[in-house]
Amino acid sequence: MIKKIVLLGSGNLATQLAPALVLAGAEVIQVYSRRIAHARKLARVLTCPATTKIDEIVTNADLYLFAISDGAIQAIAEQLSKALPENGRFIFAHTSGATPQLVFKGLVENYGIFYPVQTFSKDRPADFSTIPFCIDGNRKNVRNKLAMLAKTLSPKVSLITDEQRAILHVAAVFVNNFTNALFSVGKDILDEHAIPFELLTPLILETAKKVQENAPRTMQTGPARRGDQKTIQRHQTLLNNHPAFQEIYQKLSELIIQQQQQK
Repeated sequence: MIKKIVLLGSGNLATQLAPALVLAGAEVIQVYSRRIAHARKLARVLTCPATTKIDEIVTNADLYLFAISDGAIQAIAEQLSKALPENGRFIFAHTSGATPQLVFKGLVENYGIFYPVQTFSKDRPADFSTIPFCIDGNRKNVRNKLAMLAKTLSPKVSLITDEQRAILHVAAVFVNNFTNALFSVGKDILDEHAIPFELLTPLILETAKKVQENAPRTMQTGPARRGDQKTIQRHQTLLNNHPAFQEIYQKLSELIIQQQQQK
């Protein structure tokens, strides 16, 4: 069982994940971050030490969990592997959706993936019991240990390869990051005309509810779905002052038309 965890990172995910792990029975024994103020803030919540120095990271953890930016994982892992005992039974794992677990290959004996499929914010509590976890490891016992840890947080735990996780992450960017960017476009359009964005909130919620029960394509509505070129042209005219929005509107309308033709 994984009991003692050193958390590397103090960002959105780390801030939500660490307390959840503690509530589930694990012990976060140290927080590492490049910014000491951030590390100390999270460490106070966890009642554990904080550090910004790799050579001060404790050596008795079962898991060193990297919840840091993708670009920093390899460099920090290389430094940390040199500071820890060789042939240790500890595990290196990261929470990234895009970085292969092979980033740890050759550095430590045991390594894997601990990826929660969700978007996180520091000030918005996360309900981990509803969040899927994607697990992988270079060895069966590593996969088993990471899966057991994930199951203390969520019943939704899946073994996903690096290749599958990369595809999942691309899809997640479409349904989350791109969708949120479109929310921002909608808000900008409404703000320009002093119309409250809150008028769209029920529509956003209903759209999200529909795709939990039905295939998204079958739930498609709107002028492109109907082939209503008159409305599409009217909308494009209303967006004359925003060429970028016009382009997005046109491309997405074309995509919807293509999807309906493929049904």
